[in-house]
Amino acid sequence: MFGFVGVSHTPSAQIQVSQPLAYNPYPPGILPTDLEAEIARVRREVQFIFNEALNEWRALPHPTLAGNPPILRGSGYQAVDILGKLMNFDENMSPFRTEACAFCHMPYAGFSGPIPSVNLTMVAYPGTFHFRAGKRTAQRYTYSPDFPVLEYNTAQGAFFGGNFWDARSTGYKLQSPDAEQAQHPPVDTQEMGFPDTACIAFRLSTAVYRPLFELVWGADFHIRWPANTEKICATPGGAAGFGGSATPIRLSPEDRTKANNIYDHWGQSISKYERSNRLSPFTSKFDAFLKGNYTLTANEMAGYDLFKGKANCNSCHLDGRSTALTPSQTDTGAAANTRPLFTCFGYANLGLPLNPRVALFYQITPDRVGFTPNPYGFAYRDLGLGTFLRSDTNPNSQWVQFAPASDGQMQTSTARDVAMTPPQCPTTEAGQVDANGSPIPYFQKEFFHNGYAKSLKQLVHFYNTRDVYPFKVTSGNCPEGKTEKVDCWTMPEVPNNIDMTTGNLGLTDQEENQIVTFLQTLTDGFTTPYPDIETFTGQCMTGGTAATQGNELLIPTPYLPPCASAICGVQPLPAPTPIP
Repeated sequence: MFGFVGVSHTPSAQIQVSQPLAYNPYPPGILPTDLEAEIARVRREVQFIFNEALNEWRALPHPTLAGNPPILRGSGYQAVDILGKLMNFDENMSPFRTEACAFCHMPYAGFSGPIPSVNLTMVAYPGTFHFRAGKRTAQRYTYSPDFPVLEYNTAQGAFFGGNFWDARSTGYKLQSPDAEQAQHPPVDTQEMGFPDTACIAFRLSTAVYRPLFELVWGADFHIRWPANTEKICATPGGAAGFGGSATPIRLSPEDRTKANNIYDHWGQSISKYERSNRLSPFTSKFDAFLKGNYTLTANEMAGYDLFKGKANCNSCHLDGRSTALTPSQTDTGAAANTRPLFTCFGYANLGLPLNPRVALFYQITPDRVGFTPNPYGFAYRDLGLGTFLRSDTNPNSQWVQFAPASDGQMQTSTARDVAMTPPQCPTTEAGQVDANGSPIPYFQKEFFHNGYAKSLKQLVHFYNTRDVYPFKVTSGNCPEGKTEKVDCWTMPEVPNNIDMTTGNLGLTDQEENQIVTFLQTLTDGFTTPYPDIETFTGQCMTGGTAATQGNELLIPTPYLPPCASAICGVQPLPAPTPIP
C-alpha cells in the first residue's frame, strides 16, 4: 500500500487551518460514520500529490519566449500542465484552506469521488464548510475537455456540448466548457465555497508557484486589495453578511478586470491538465485492441458486440462505429479514424428515481453564517438541463423556450474510465472472485447523476429492465417480495422527456455481465501506468453481490410534497404534465 511516511510538506504551500463547528442538519444515517477520518485521508493524499507537482515544477527546464506571436518554447506544454496540477491540488483555494478541487476528484477513481462511504450514502461530497454538500455525484475529469461549446442543434432538436450534468458550463466566453467548469467549484457554496471569484487571484498572489503562473500567463497581480480581503475570502459563500453580493471584495474596475483575467487563466490551466496525456491518455485495453496490440477475451468481445448491438449503448456512448440492434443486422461500418470518446456530447432523461440519500434534501436550516442551502427540502426536484435553461445563468435567451423539452435531462458522460479503481481494489463490483475462487476486493463507486446505482451491474440492469419492473412507489418502498434495483424500479423523479431507447432491452443476466466486462476495458493505464493511481491509502471492500450492492443502506423516501414553485413554477412551465 502506498504510504506517506517521511513526506515533507512545504509550509508555504499547504497551510493547516482548523475549521469552525460543522453544519450537521442531517438525521442519523445520512452522513457515514467514518466521514471525518476519510476526509483526513483524502486530504493527506491531496497534499502528497501537490508536493509531487511542486517537485515537477522545480525540475522543469525553464521555458523561454520565442516567435511571433510568442510561445513558451520547448517546455510550454509541460509548464501549463504542471500549473494546472498545482492549482487542482492546492488546498489554499478554499476559505479555510482545507479543500482543493481534487478532494472530490482523485486519480484512482478516474478523477471522481474518492470516499467509498460517501459514495454509498450522502452522494455529493462535503464542501469546505463541512458538512454542506451538493446534490449530484462528482463527475470524472477524464476526457471532459473534449466536450464542445454548448449549442442547440435545430435539425435534431437537441443540445450538444457543454459541461456539468446540467450543461451550465457552456463555454460561451472561453470557448472551452471544461475551462469554464473549473471556474464553478471555487465559488459554489456547496463546494470550495469562496464568496468572490477574486479570492482565487488573492490566494494565487501568495502561492509558492505564483512565478509559474506569471511565466505562463504574464498575469498582472498588482491589485490594490482592500484591508478586509482575507477576512472576506476566509468566509464561506452564502454568508448572510454578504447580502447576496457575488462581489463583496470592493475592487476598482481596473483591478476587477485583472482579477477576472487571472480567474480565466485559472480555468484554462486546469483544463490543460485535464486534457493532458496524464488524465486523458487513451491507454486502455480497448485502445490497445484498436491498434492491434491486444485481443479482447471472449467475454470482453461479447460485451463489445452487445454494447454496439442489442444493448444500443453505442447510440449515445459512441465508439466511432455504427450500431446493429438485432441479430439479423450486420455492422458494416468501418472503424472511424477518430478518437472514440464513448459519448455523443448530448443529454437524456433516463427516468431515474429520486434518491432520498442525497444530502441536499436535509439542508433546510441555516448554518453558522446564516445560509440555508436548500429551503425547499424534499420539495426540491432536479430538473437538470431544464432548470439551467430557465435560470439567470443561461447566456442565451433563445434557449429558454426549450426548457420543458429538456426537463430531467443530464449529460451523457463518456463511458471511458467509468470502472477505474485503485490497484489494490481491482473492481467496482461486489462478489467477484479470481481464478482460485477467492473474493476480489472492490472499490465502492456511485453511478448516474444522483448516485442511485452502486455498481456497473446495477447501471446496466437499469438500462435493461427499467420498463420491465416499474412500480409507482418511491425509492425504499418497493412491495414486499420485491428487491429494489433487481425486480423493482421505483418511479422517476422527472416523468417528462424520458428516453425510451432503453428500458426493455431483453438482455440476459449473462449478457449484462458481459457488458460490464467490456466497460472495464475502457479503463486507462493498461499500456502505460496511470499517474498517481497508487496514492489511495484507504480500505477496499469485500462481500455481497453486484446486483444488490449498497441495498443494505436503502432508506424509505419520505412523503414528497409537490415540487417547489421556485423550481417547477418558473416559465416556461414543465410540460406536457406538471412535475409531481
